[in-house]
Amino acid sequence: MAQEDEIRAFLTRSGWGVTARAALAGDASARLYERLTHGAETAVLMIAPPGDEFARFCRIDAWLLEQGFSAPRILAADPDLGLMLLEDFGDDLLARLLTRHPEREASYYAAITDFLLDLHRRPAPAFLPALDGPGLGDLAAILPEWYPLRDSRAAQDIAPLITQLYAEIEPILPVLSLRDFHAENVIWLPQRAGAAQLGLLDFQDAVATHPAYDLVSALQDARRDVPAAIEATEVARYAAARGFDGDSFRQSYALLGAQRALRILGIFARLCLVAGKPGYLPLMPRVWANLQRNLAHEALVPLRQAVEAALLPPDAALIERMTRACPKPPTR
Repeated sequence: MAQEDEIRAFLTRSGWGVTARAALAGDASARLYERLTHGAETAVLMIAPPGDEFARFCRIDAWLLEQGFSAPRILAADPDLGLMLLEDFGDDLLARLLTRHPEREASYYAAITDFLLDLHRRPAPAFLPALDGPGLGDLAAILPEWYPLRDSRAAQDIAPLITQLYAEIEPILPVLSLRDFHAENVIWLPQRAGAAQLGLLDFQDAVATHPAYDLVSALQDARRDVPAAIEATEVARYAAARGFDGDSFRQSYALLGAQRALRILGIFARLCLVAGKPGYLPLMPRVWANLQRNLAHEALVPLRQAVEAALLPPDAALIERMTRACPKPPTR
């Protein structure tokens, strides 16, 4: 990560040398964010490890802007230092608006579906890596590495089962998936029109994959409860708008929802046990509940049986045990 003197030199070169700097809430990654204020202007400074992720962000950002979507404009960048100045979309995170205006919840989630429909009507750019059945299984393999297990042998069956079940669903042309697409990564921009009302964040891991992936990411949010009626409405509306068979699409949606939930449980466990971040553990019961709803689909019986045999549920006792196992962050 860039050192403070390197950051100050970058800001000076970029015309933001005399600015007020305030930390912004980060995410589960190694990236840090600051809001810069220079007179009446603001921008966001992203401090990230240099490397491929930085380059991917720039490439996907450019594609989204070319398509008319609201990705932040890059004002300046130093790939060697992992520093980037971004357009500031403001503070109206969709997650905050959903809390502040619960009466608008259905309309906000409808806007999310409308955005995905617009995005998915466009061919995925050729430079995106593919996320197929084996890849989805590989992503779930993080689970038995970190999450508490009832039976480690049964846990080893989970990733291959995801790959196998994905091969059985109806093939659909892959689309661009932002991957970490949920209310905490969307800024509401009401002054813009159509799909551009959603300001997009955190898309450097975008892939070409099944169109249900981002829909389930938004509607089965690890950080907040989405009403079941809204979820059902938006899944049905998306499938109908794309001309998909409803039953087949719900099967795909359930499988990808289960895959995501399993991976998230593994990520949250790793964030605690490796990074000393226990704050994600209280989210596990919601993720587990989403997992169980997905596994109730009749086509996922083998995966449900493997999960029941392999995993301990994240009840209060398990979360307390994991919290105690979290390393304490170093004190200054």
